[in-house]
Amino acid sequence: MIQLGDTTLSLSDPLLLAAGLAVLLVLGLLIASLRAAGRSARMIEPLVQQMGHLGQRVEQLAQGQSNLAGSLSSVSQNQQVSQAQLMNLMEQRLGEVQLNVNENLARVQQSTGENLARVQQSMGESLAAVQLQMQESLTQSQLQMKENLANIQLATSRSLAEVQEKMNASLQGSAKATATSLTALQERLQTIDKAQENIEKLSGNVLSLQDILSNKQTRGAFGEIQLTDIVSKALPKDSFSLQATLSNGKRADCLIHLPNPPGPIVIDSKFPLEAYEALRRAETQAQMQEAARMLRTSVKKHIKDISEKYIIEGETADGALMFLPSEAVYAELHANFPELVREGFTARVWIVSPTTCMATLNTMRAVLKDARMRAQAGHIRKELNLLHADVDRLGTRVENLDRHFGQAAKDISEIKISAEKAGRRAARLDNFDFEELQAEATPVERVVIGPGK
Repeated sequence: MIQLGDTTLSLSDPLLLAAGLAVLLVLGLLIASLRAAGRSARMIEPLVQQMGHLGQRVEQLAQGQSNLAGSLSSVSQNQQVSQAQLMNLMEQRLGEVQLNVNENLARVQQSTGENLARVQQSMGESLAAVQLQMQESLTQSQLQMKENLANIQLATSRSLAEVQEKMNASLQGSAKATATSLTALQERLQTIDKAQENIEKLSGNVLSLQDILSNKQTRGAFGEIQLTDIVSKALPKDSFSLQATLSNGKRADCLIHLPNPPGPIVIDSKFPLEAYEALRRAETQAQMQEAARMLRTSVKKHIKDISEKYIIEGETADGALMFLPSEAVYAELHANFPELVREGFTARVWIVSPTTCMATLNTMRAVLKDARMRAQAGHIRKELNLLHADVDRLGTRVENLDRHFGQAAKDISEIKISAEKAGRRAARLDNFDFEELQAEATPVERVVIGPGK
């Protein structure tokens, strides 16, 4: 506790403590400031000394600058004097050079005149020599030209003679060739006449074919003949019947005897030529529509007739073929009338052309071949059994033969051994080796050939 008059201060009072600390802090700062001032004074002393030295150096530089200015003025004066002397020297040298040049020019002009005179003299002499040589050359050339002209005339006359001979020979050969060509031309004309006759005959045949196709009966016969030719080439003769009569009294153009199923199938020839030709000749839209209607009607009628006449349940197959003798009509139907083809499928009537008919018949031939093979399967099996027995018998006989061959080989081997022994004995007899024979006296070996050894 501290008593100041009427005021009592406690040492534990925070304010008192703070005031004390502040006083101590101020005292510390004053002491630090005094120390720093002392250090600064000591540091400034070298700086002051350096500033003094720097002032002295500046004074020395000023004196050197004044000395340099004096030296520069003396140098400029010396330079002016040297330039004046150099100019004088150059003027003297230029004068001397000009004098030398003038002297050299005079000398060159004099030598040039002399050279020109010499050149003119030599050129005159050369021209005279050249003129003389030219005259001599012209004289020689004239002589040579005369000789050449004479030679050319002689060669020309000879060539003309040869050309005349060749022309005569050529004319004679041309006359002969012309005569030969005329003869060949006459022969060719005769050949052309014969060909013309054949063409006329062919045109007559074409007209007759048109006449045939214009008649329905003859056109039908034409289709039947073509169908018969195709079928006879594709199938065996016993696999089809021509103009076969069915149970309903209808006569089919061709009946293929296929096995069940599908059974015998009918091929009927139809040729809607009038409607097709009308369609080809149509020029207007109305004509084309009318011709198309006619073709549809004709083909539909043919499909219906074939379906009703030639598809008989239990007797024929459940379908039939309509043969069109013309590929053009067949192509027209498939290209522009597909509904007719579909209608034929619905009625189980398949439209075929000569090409597709041949392909279909080849398929039928394969079916017939397969059916015949199945029909002959029992006989084939019997023959195979007999063949197997023959093979077994052959194997047994081969075994017996092999056994006999083995026995024969064994016998041959023994015969070879006996023959070798007999050969050795004969060799000994030839050498008169009786002592060895007496020492090896052995009975003679008996050789037996055959299985009963």
